[in-house]
Parts: sequence; C-alpha cells; structure tokens
Amino acid sequence: MSNLLAVPFKKTYQVDVAGAARTYLSNNGDTHPDAVKADIKQWQEMRQRIANLEARANRLADLLNYHAQLTSILTKFPVDIQLEISYAPVFSPSVVPVTMRSLMFERAAVVFNLGSLYSQLAASEDRSNVDGIKRAASYFQNASGALSYLRTSVLPHFSLLADEEHSPMDLSQPFVHALEYLTLAQAQECFWQKAKIDNLKNGLISKLAGATMDLYKQSLVVILEASPPIRHIFPSHWLAHIEAKQYHFEAVAQYRRSREELEKSRYGLEIAYLTQAQVAAKKGYDIARKGKVLPAILNDIQSFLEILKKELTRAERDNDLIYHKDVPAGSSLPVIHQAAIAQVVVPKELFDPSVLVPHEQMLFSGLMGWGTREAINIYNDRKKNLIQEELVNPAKESKNAAEKLLQSLNLPASLEALERPVGLPPSFLRKAEEVRLENGPAKIEAAIEDLYRLSRQNYKLLNEAMDILDQEASEDESTRESLNLPPERLPSYEANTHLLDKERRYRAILDQAATSDETVRTKWDQWERNITDLTWDEADLEASIPSSTSQPRSSNTTDTDKHARTLRSLLETLSDIFTDRENLIKRSETLSAADNITPRIVKTASGLERLAETSEAQKEQNRMPGVHPAMFEDVSNDELAKYDKFVTWMRKLDGKQEQVVESIRTENELFLNSRKDSELVKAREQALQSLDFSYHKYKEIIQNLEEGINFYNDLSGILLQFKDDCRQWCTERKHEIHTLSRSMQSLTVGNQTTPNNSNNSDDNDSEVDSDIETQSRRPIPSQGHGVAEASGTVRSPTMKPKIFMTDLNSSDWENPSFGRFLPGGTSRKV
Repeated sequence: MSNLLAVPFKKTYQVDVAGAARTYLSNNGDTHPDAVKADIKQWQEMRQRIANLEARANRLADLLNYHAQLTSILTKFPVDIQLEISYAPVFSPSVVPVTMRSLMFERAAVVFNLGSLYSQLAASEDRSNVDGIKRAASYFQNASGALSYLRTSVLPHFSLLADEEHSPMDLSQPFVHALEYLTLAQAQECFWQKAKIDNLKNGLISKLAGATMDLYKQSLVVILEASPPIRHIFPSHWLAHIEAKQYHFEAVAQYRRSREELEKSRYGLEIAYLTQAQVAAKKGYDIARKGKVLPAILNDIQSFLEILKKELTRAERDNDLIYHKDVPAGSSLPVIHQAAIAQVVVPKELFDPSVLVPHEQMLFSGLMGWGTREAINIYNDRKKNLIQEELVNPAKESKNAAEKLLQSLNLPASLEALERPVGLPPSFLRKAEEVRLENGPAKIEAAIEDLYRLSRQNYKLLNEAMDILDQEASEDESTRESLNLPPERLPSYEANTHLLDKERRYRAILDQAATSDETVRTKWDQWERNITDLTWDEADLEASIPSSTSQPRSSNTTDTDKHARTLRSLLETLSDIFTDRENLIKRSETLSAADNITPRIVKTASGLERLAETSEAQKEQNRMPGVHPAMFEDVSNDELAKYDKFVTWMRKLDGKQEQVVESIRTENELFLNSRKDSELVKAREQALQSLDFSYHKYKEIIQNLEEGINFYNDLSGILLQFKDDCRQWCTERKHEIHTLSRSMQSLTVGNQTTPNNSNNSDDNDSEVDSDIETQSRRPIPSQGHGVAEASGTVRSPTMKPKIFMTDLNSSDWENPSFGRFLPGGTSRKV
C-alpha cells in the first residue's frame, strides 16, 4: 500500500459528438457535414476512448492526443455547439453528474484527468528502488504541471456557473491549485526519499524535508482558505493526510538537523531540535489517529515518534552526565533552510500540440476557423448596420420630416390647384391609380385579418408552453407525495421561475402589440371612407373636386405667379435631394454586395494562427491558442472606411435640405399672402389636400400592417423556441427524478450490503498494518555489523545499528523497502 495520494478521475459519459457537430455545420457552417465526415467520426472515436480511463501509462497518449485535437477544434467551432457534456464530481463518481454545453468544460476536464492519470501512475510505482522513485517523482511533477496548465491556461477561459449546485466546483481555481501543490509535495517527497537512500548528508536531507513540509502546508492553506463549497469537496481523510504529512516532514527536518548538530558536537542544539521534532511528530500522530488516514501513514508517524523519544532521552542523559551544554529555546533556533528540487513540469504536448499532431493532421484543418468565420460575419453585420443606421434611416427620417412639413403647408396641392384650375393634377392621378390597382380597401382588410390571426397564433403558442409547465408541476407535486425527495430538489414553482419570467415578458409584449393593432384598426375606421374614394373612376374624382376657373384675376396675380414659380423650383430641388439620397443608398448597397472581405481575413488569420502557435508571450498571458474575432478589429475598421464617403455626402444633403426647406417655408408664406382673398382656390386646395392626406394615410396604414405582420412572424419563431425550451426543461426534470429514484434505490441496496463490505475492509487494513509493523520492528541480524538489504546484499558496517534503526522506523520515509508492489497490485514482504 502506497503512503501517497492519487487524484481520482472525473468520471464522464458517452456523448453524441457526431450528431452535434453535423447539426452545427448544417446550420452555421459553409461546409456540408459530409465533407468532413471522417473528421467527425475520428472526433467521436477519440471521445469514446477517454470515456473509460485506467491507470496505465499507454492511456497518456489518448488524453494528450485528444487535448491536442480539442485545441484545434476550438478554433473551428464555438464553445457551445449544443453538445451536452457530463462529468461527475471527482470524489463522487456515482452522484448526478454536472452537465454543460461547453467544449471548454470538456477541455478542462480532459486536462484534469491527465493530471489525475499522472498522479495515479506515480502512486503505483515501486519506490523501494531508485528507478521507481525517479519514475514516481517524474510522474508527480508532470501531474503538478498538468494541473498548473489547467489553472493558468484553461480555467481563465472557462466560467463556472453562478449556481454552485450545477457547477463543476472541482474545476475551480482553488481546488486545482491545492492539488497542484499536493502533487508537487509528493514529488518533493520522492526526491527526499532518494536522498535518504543515497545516504546523503543530514543537512541536505533536512533541507529537502523542510521543502516537502512547506509544499504540503501550502496545499492545506489553499484548501482551508477556499470557500465552503470548494473546501467540502475534499474527503476529510485527505485533509488529515496532508496535515499529518506536513507535521511529519517538519519533524523529519528537525530530526535530521539534530543529527547534523550531533556530528558537530553541538549537543545543546541537538536536544533543542529533537524537542521540536518530537512536538511536531506528536501533532502529526494525533491528526493521523483522529483523521483515519492510511494505516501506512499512522504507523510511520508512530514508529518515528517512538524513535524520537528514545533519541531525546539518550541525548538529554548524555548532556546531563557528560557535556552540560545549555539547551536554547525552540523559538531561538535558526530557521532550517529549504532545498526545493521538485519542479512543476508541464508536458510539452499541452503547450505545443503540434509535437503530437502536425497542423495538417489536425481535425477539421480544412475548415475556416470559427474565429475567422465570426470575424467575417461581424464585418458583414457592421457593414449592413452602417448602411442602415448612417444612410437608410437618416434618409428616411429626413424625407418624412420634409413631407410632413409640405403636408402642413398644403404643398404641392396649393400650387396644383392654381396651375390646374380644372380637373385633377397628374401627380394626384398617379396616386389614385396606385390605390385603385392595389384594391386598397380590400388589401387593408385582408392584412388586418392576417394580423389578428397571427396575434391569436402567438397567444396560443405561449399558452401551450404554460400548459407544458403546468403539467410538469402537477407531476412533480405527485412525485413529492410518493417519494422523499432531497431538499435541494426545488418544487416546480421555484425551479421554473426563469421560464415564468420569460413568459411574463412575452405576454406583456403581445399585449402591447395588441394595443398597437387596435390603434391601426381605429385609424383604418377613421380613414376608410376617404381611402375608398381614391378607388373611384377618374371622372367621379374630378367631379368631387371644385373648380377655380370662375375666379376673377386681381392685381396680385402677378405676384402670386412669381411666388408659385419659385415654390415649384424649390419643390423640384427638394425632390432632387430625395433622388440623390436614393442614389447614394443604391451605390452603397451595390458596393456592399460586391464587398468580400473573406480573402483579406483569411490571409490575416493564417499569420495570426502561426503567431498563436509559436508566441511565448501569448502563453505567458494565459491566452488560449487560436484566432479570435477581436484580432481582426483593425482590418474591419480599415475596410469599413470605404463607406465613410457615403456618410459624408448624406450629411451634406441633410444640410442642403435644411436650407431648401427653410426657403420653402418663407416663400410659401409670401405665396399665401398674395392670394388670401381667393375663396374658390382655397376650396379646391382643401379638397385636393384631403385626398392627398387620404393617400398618405393609406400608405401609412399599409406600412403599419406590414410591420405588425413581420413582428408577429418573428415573434412566432421566438415563442416556438420558448415552447421547446419549456419542453426540454420538463424532460430534464423528469430525467432528474428518474436518476434520483435510481440513486435512492442504489443507496438502499448499498446500506443493506455495507456491513459485510466494511468488515472485509477492516480485515484488509489489519493485514496491511500487520505487515508494516512486522517490517518496522524487524530485529537487526546479530552476525557482524552489516544489515541485509532487500536485494540480498550487505550494508556497509560504517553506520551504527542504532542509526539504521532510526532510519528504518521513521516511515516509508525512512524505510526504502516500503511501497513495493507485485504486478497484480498485491503487496509482498521484503
């Protein structure tokens, strides 16, 4: 039995990688899934191989290769491809696993399991010989390196959920950091053990033990300073093990220092260090005894404590009878310097996946990277938004403002009434013909019916989603009455609050939309008669408009004609401005349609990918390798600059329109003053203006109805997704109930079988204890001064028997033969 801890694996489960990848590529990629089906199949197979891990050295390649491919996959796919990945908590493989839709969760768990595998390989090594100790130390350093890489390079890109119950707390920074210190401490312990076997100087061994003690202490401090949800993940016997090791190695460091002082005939210091060693060993023994640590640890400390008592008694007796040296207080003793040999060794395959897999052999190497594709999509969106927000919307607002002003001034109706005293102006005839050809009233009635139908359909979708939640709540209540569910299983009315909040928001939106629908309906009721008049024949329309031919000419006629000509010119200038705006927008849209940034982005991305693979600075900044959309900000801004000229021209047209509008307002006032006595003209103007208003109201109502129909169509998709979310949530709740039911049944069966298993375990522990005790108390051969080694050789008689007994009884630590295993895992005595 080893006296070192091995980190367990995070148990995972099979997932449908292929299905999620194909769905994502079908919906989002520009490549058909069949084009990369071999890569998808290989991804699925690699994922299956790491689902069931064993502590064998050949499984390292599986984890390292899969991680190398994951780093490439994360450059081609976003973190969330709707793939649900499940991992159980590290010390609780049988509980309900944590499930997340995150490839970074997968990557973090894979690196964690890599560190676990290294630690398990290290703990299983036979440390009764130097080669085994070296291998164990190397594995522990790699375990610490993998955990360090996880903490510094992976976890910064992986965010835990706010809900601690459904978040992988064993992938938090403090938890991983504590294990990083622990595995490094155990690597340092291996170096200490080798130094002891090599019979190095006591001073050096003391420094090695001091560094080991400090690493165990740092691991314990990180655990104790972590938040309760993280601290409570560690089993209690692990905490006791780490703390006992801390005090044990403190005692070993003090003991070895006392031996060094004895060699230098500083007997007072020898006693002081022995006293400190005995105090530390007593603390470690008490913790180990109460904490139910491994029997090997308890026997190590107990044996070492007995030796310290004997050594201290001998040293005090010799000093009292012979040397009479003063014994300094423990607080005044010089600090024991540390010699930290163990290093955090990050496997090079983690930092540089190309060591394992060349770039051209990476999965999906032919696909455009996700970051590259997103950069192109972002540019296209920015380009579209720029045209809409800087050109289309301002042009529309400016035109609407000008048309409202013209309507308020009764233009151009007042000019047309003057210029054409009989009949209808051509511009008005065109408007009336448009309404007549579109069968305007019937078109509006059909659109209103569609609007109401879509509104009812959206309400129905929302109500169906609520019916699903109501049914789940009823089933949940029935289940609570039949099963004793744990308190953390919230009732439905508490667990589904996020869905109910969405439902309230959606219903409020629908209610507001319904109010808007009624406003449009009221507007139609008010203007239905006027708009219907626009569908009359031309003769009927002309007959409805009064004539102004009987108006006698006055002295103001010349002035009126002059102002009318000026107004007409200004109106034509304003119309030209509208046309210029439309042409600007068409030119920008033509440029946008031909604007393809893909070649430049791809070229830039190739350089960035090479930089990401080789940049040490990026590694030091803890940035995940790969290309991100933010890297193309400069390229995007540079390409968007070609649209600045359109924005500048549009603003110049706005300034020109303001001047023209102001001139129209001034000239129209003069025009009205010159003909204020013409009642017939005014009557004709008002009639034409009324019909013109009717046309504009027709266009306004049509636009309102089209916007409403588009709104309901868009909202319908959102509500369908919401309904699916409610159904999925209810399915997960049912699955959770099923899992809890199975777990409760398993616990019931386990409780029935626990007593027999417990007895077997106690018997095994007793056998181990007996073997260890037999080895640690083996008598010294009486023939000569040599001591038989495990290999059958004879130790040189230069070491006193008393000193050898101290080494033998002060732990595996002081027992080179401890920790030897047969291939089958059964221990054998040496």
